[in-house]
Amino acid sequence: MTPPMTTARIACTAIALLAAAPSAADAKGTPDQRRACRQDAMKFCREFVPNVNRIKACMEKNFRKLSPLCRKQFR
Repeated sequence: MTPPMTTARIACTAIALLAAAPSAADAKGTPDQRRACRQDAMKFCREFVPNVNRIKACMEKNFRKLSPLCRKQFR
């Protein structure tokens, strides 16, 4: 069984890797996208991990709430 903290880290990493993806085909996103959107993804879309399409849709739905750096990644 995976310890709870390890599970949380895996989830956080998944969010960071997936949330800023410009498309499902490029699920990892760029390092700049991950850096810019990590906190916003955790804040607004955590419950959608690991579904890339739902994370992306969630981030787009919350576009106005995203940090300025993250918003730039969605333009």
